[in-house]
Amino acid sequence: MIKIENLNKTYKTGSVEVHALKDVSLDIKKNEFVSIMGPSGSGKSTFMNIVGCLDRPTTGKYMLDGIDIEKLSEKELAAIRNKKIGFVFQSFNLLSRTSAIKNVELPMLYAGIHAKDRRKRALEALEKVGLGDRIHHKPNELSGGQKQRVAIARALVNNPAIILADEPTGNLDTKSGEEIMSIFQSLNEEGVTIVLVTHEPDIAKHSKRIITFRDGRLINDELVENRVVVNPEAAQK
Repeated sequence: MIKIENLNKTYKTGSVEVHALKDVSLDIKKNEFVSIMGPSGSGKSTFMNIVGCLDRPTTGKYMLDGIDIEKLSEKELAAIRNKKIGFVFQSFNLLSRTSAIKNVELPMLYAGIHAKDRRKRALEALEKVGLGDRIHHKPNELSGGQKQRVAIARALVNNPAIILADEPTGNLDTKSGEEIMSIFQSLNEEGVTIVLVTHEPDIAKHSKRIITFRDGRLINDELVENRVVVNPEAAQK
């Protein structure tokens, strides 16, 4: 699914160069569930931006689902983001004055999908995350955990090959965080590849593999022992 070879990313601020990523190489296979960890400034956010086709590497190669990202135009990259990648953010990034179902429909609007199909798929996605009875609620009428479920539903509607989640439990209490991780585990069991950034070791243990960055370098890559598996029904309660 993801193949990265000798990836480097350098930012220039005036005369100062910041090496955000240094010679990173890794593979993430289809249907993996990977956590990305590391302290602030370690390069994990830069890595996720490149994987999400929001930024380009300075040097190195990035293949996504067999596609060489370096060869794509900005328009082609936007199409890849819309069709192949679902994004979930710590701050939810929902439109505040718009209902849950309208928020979920948004990526399909950009994809040019007919209104009737948009509504059907948005409803199915909200039901999948346990919010079938909250479709007309606006974000200010939902709890933090419910807002994140809407964000996950929105990430799912275009049937992406991969979901990138950036600190998805960072603004949630422990119970809500567990419910969100239960949803991710269920989606992964259904075949969705998930890459998740977290600074919480307890959250990372819900994944199957942990990759750790420090000072722009990949310093550790290991399978999770004693993985935490949440009761799939917990997400519906």
